[in-house]
Amino acid sequence: MADFMSGGGYFTRIFSRVVGSSGRVYAFLPDEQLANCAPEEVAGTRAIEHNAAFANVSVLTGPANGFRVPEPLDLIFTAQNYHDLHDKFMRPTDAAVFNKAVFEALKPGGAFVIIDHAAQSGSGLRDTDTLHRIDPASIIREVQAAGFVLEAQSDLLRNPADTHMSMVFDPQIRGHTDQVFLRFRKPLQQRAHRRDP
Repeated sequence: MADFMSGGGYFTRIFSRVVGSSGRVYAFLPDEQLANCAPEEVAGTRAIEHNAAFANVSVLTGPANGFRVPEPLDLIFTAQNYHDLHDKFMRPTDAAVFNKAVFEALKPGGAFVIIDHAAQSGSGLRDTDTLHRIDPASIIREVQAAGFVLEAQSDLLRNPADTHMSMVFDPQIRGHTDQVFLRFRKPLQQRAHRRDP
């Protein structure tokens, strides 16, 4: 499996324990993030590289548009980062190209799981760079366009008290934002393109 934009490595460490010695976790740090973020933002992932307790983790880097892993995966995960694909610091990332790369990196039947801070319904991409939020409908539309099927949505991280008007780092809402939790599936079989007789 892969943890895209693994940052501090919180989820990477959990996944490492879940897959065990017979599994493999790829923590992916995009070049665009590395060029523009403070070193402490990715220090946790970097520390994993040199920790024998996480020998089943490989840290990969590369452009987000060129997301690749050494083998077909069962699961690709990203938490609170999908909106960043649309932010200035991640240019020239193209979400459509990235989503297609994720699709290609998964085995048939593989899952793409996204958690992110929810923006106001109907706001589209308006708040990605300012409030660090994204309209869940925009995520769904973009990921489905790459060939994925939306399989499940969870309300586990929803917070109806969040007005969606504050930046996610605002102390009044930080750690309590309304978050969308989506699981997409790569179909087991690709649809055959219809040919005209």
